Amino acid sequence: MLKLTSQSRLGRFLALLMAVTVALPPSMPLSASPAMEKLFYILKQKGSITADEYDLLISTMKAEEASGKQASAATTAATPALAERIEQAEAKVENLESTLLSTKGQVEELSRVSDNTSPSTLTKSDLDALLSDKWYERVKMRGYIQNRFIGILGDDDNPGYNQPNDSLASDSAAIGIRRARLILSGDVTDHVFLYLQADYNASVGGSSSLQARDIYADVSLDPAREFRVRLGLSKVPYGFTNMQSSQNRYALERPDALNSAVEGERDMGAYLIWAPYEKRNMFKDLVKMGLRGSGDYGVLSLGVFNGQGINNADRNGELHYIAHAAWPFELGSQIVEVGASYYHGRYVPTAAAITGVGTPTFDPTGTRDSRFALNAILYPQPFGLEAEWTWGDGPQLSDDMRSISTRSLNGGFVQAVYRHVFPNQSELIPFVRWQTFDGARKFATNAPRNRVDELAIGLEYLPYPELELTLMYASGTRTNTVDNPAAAGPRYRDVNYHYLGIQAQINF
Repeated sequence: MLKLTSQSRLGRFLALLMAVTVALPPSMPLSASPAMEKLFYILKQKGSITADEYDLLISTMKAEEASGKQASAATTAATPALAERIEQAEAKVENLESTLLSTKGQVEELSRVSDNTSPSTLTKSDLDALLSDKWYERVKMRGYIQNRFIGILGDDDNPGYNQPNDSLASDSAAIGIRRARLILSGDVTDHVFLYLQADYNASVGGSSSLQARDIYADVSLDPAREFRVRLGLSKVPYGFTNMQSSQNRYALERPDALNSAVEGERDMGAYLIWAPYEKRNMFKDLVKMGLRGSGDYGVLSLGVFNGQGINNADRNGELHYIAHAAWPFELGSQIVEVGASYYHGRYVPTAAAITGVGTPTFDPTGTRDSRFALNAILYPQPFGLEAEWTWGDGPQLSDDMRSISTRSLNGGFVQAVYRHVFPNQSELIPFVRWQTFDGARKFATNAPRNRVDELAIGLEYLPYPELELTLMYASGTRTNTVDNPAAAGPRYRDVNYHYLGIQAQINF
């Protein structure tokens, strides 16, 4: 993947300078005009040239101007036509400056479609110089669409495959839009970063919806933006795979063990987030370099959230408390990240009548809901590994289906990846993932026990950054947690299945 260095930035600048020079008349000296000096200043602020290179260029131009000032004046006086050509050339430079100013908010990394989920790491002085009072230059629009084909082959004795949060697979739909995201984000002021994300999710079986996925603001508490407070609807900082964008994940859906903690990954909350400047840049680079990082959720996060899930109101007046830590670092030529998360609260389940049994009872103030997770990531350069595991307690339907109380749970996944980047920057990424889970699906009606054992293999191909093609096959056993059990009939059933998914993701 293309990575820009200081030498390449200098090369781009020299090429730009050469183009401006060629546009000038052969007899015109390279003058240190205010327009040219301002152009060099803009290039310095954008990082295209260093401060030392800027000073050298300005001093060189002024020296050349001084040595050639008398000759230039005589030539201009003798040839009025030449003076007019000089004025035209300076007008071209000013026009070039105007073009740079008008497009500064649209400059993107050539190497990757970015997944910025956190404030800019630019300093205040850089932002002031580049953006001035034009707030609209600070806001960026992007998104992605996942078009998916699903094929499900169930066990003849146990039909009824169900996967949480994937309406296409659960409805045995042939084709549909799994996700369609539109994102607006940016530093709307020097202290406030705003992030808005909407999602269209359609089910071929009937319903379709446009839903708010994220609406939050990050308020920086210091000039270096190392401390910030996040307020609003956002991802709960639990684990690694939950925070990793679906735009960047290899497998088509998240593993059940981690996602069962916060289905939809989001909730209303408030978090204090800290990360050193260099680590914030590393979090961003792990996404921009195509290494599929989780985004910048800080080295350390402490906070509270409602605990009832995305776009659901709190039901008991009690908050969930959470702590999250992550530390990416270089190990030789590789990049490694380790992390840990813990949350605690009381969750109020949803209950419905079971034929022949009645409605399960539970504590109306909520059932204890606490989990701990560990993760370790070796980013693919070119070989990578991901491992994550969670343990804890949560609400679960009793064996006699008459009550919901606290039960233990555990599970996780291991994934191996190989990333091959071709000379034309296209990518081919085979992967294999094994996941397991034994615990309740607390967000399902009656919080039934969910047992998952699955092995998946897949292949992802990126002909260019705007298009990702994924083929995945999975085989295993999982509980159908939306069955309607009866006392005398089958309970929540474990289903054997073979799953085939094909996805075309469009990034923009």
